[in-house]
Amino acid sequence: MIKKFISVLLILMMVYAAGCNAVVPTEAAAPATENSELILATTTSTRDSGLLDTLLPMFQEQTGYQVKMVAVGTGQALQMGQEGNADVLLVHAPASEKEFMQNGFGQRRDLVMHNDFVMVGPVDDPAGIKGLATAAEAMAKIASSKAVFVSRGDDSGTHKMELNLWNKAGVEPAGQWYLETGQGMGETLRVASEKIGYTITDRATYLAQRDTLELEILVEGDASLLNIYSVIVVNTEKWPEINEDGANAFADFLTAEDTQKAIAEFGVKDFGQPLFFPDAGKDEASLGQ
Repeated sequence: MIKKFISVLLILMMVYAAGCNAVVPTEAAAPATENSELILATTTSTRDSGLLDTLLPMFQEQTGYQVKMVAVGTGQALQMGQEGNADVLLVHAPASEKEFMQNGFGQRRDLVMHNDFVMVGPVDDPAGIKGLATAAEAMAKIASSKAVFVSRGDDSGTHKMELNLWNKAGVEPAGQWYLETGQGMGETLRVASEKIGYTITDRATYLAQRDTLELEILVEGDASLLNIYSVIVVNTEKWPEINEDGANAFADFLTAEDTQKAIAEFGVKDFGQPLFFPDAGKDEASLGQ
């Protein structure tokens, strides 16, 4: 009981902290339903890349809903949904998302966008991974050289991808060379830069923060590094108090034509390339082909 109480208390603290930073709807906001507060649990990459700084004000102005964003790893976001502590999720771990839906915790899952993961590391590349064709081969070389590798270690979508790549490489990472931050993508990139180490990151967060980092992209383009994002509405049959109208409004917003256009344009002005590629209505199996 004490452990459960502490878990609930921590979640409430995160929601409160997120609420302090929530974007307040403008006076032009359309009237919302009686329950105008919406709790969004999302991966840190959508926050750290700056994408939600663009999208949330648009959504709030159009609908009048006040979004309280909780940016955590995808595993934690799915757990919040499973426990009824979030109304809607924006996450990027398809296998875990499908299990979430199969177990009845979600009532709707829509494809939103994709980008890709990349492997970054120091310019002098002590493990010699630059230009390798596959990420698994790069992971094996990092492990054999015992070069510093910084893991998020937080059950996020990025961490799940990393563990999958270690498995493909036939490596169980352990030792002084393998560091776990337990933090989001932005903080993990900072640690990797300070430790002159390697890490795996979504491209968007890296590009948004690269001017502050001593890291460069060393491995990219491997089909296994595809990074798919979906929006999930939590199932009201499990949790009747969920803001179903607000959650569906947010899912509708993310998949709407104007929002998909905004996603496609995000990052082009500042980085010369889009940070995400819109996918609403597409077949997930066709992505990356």
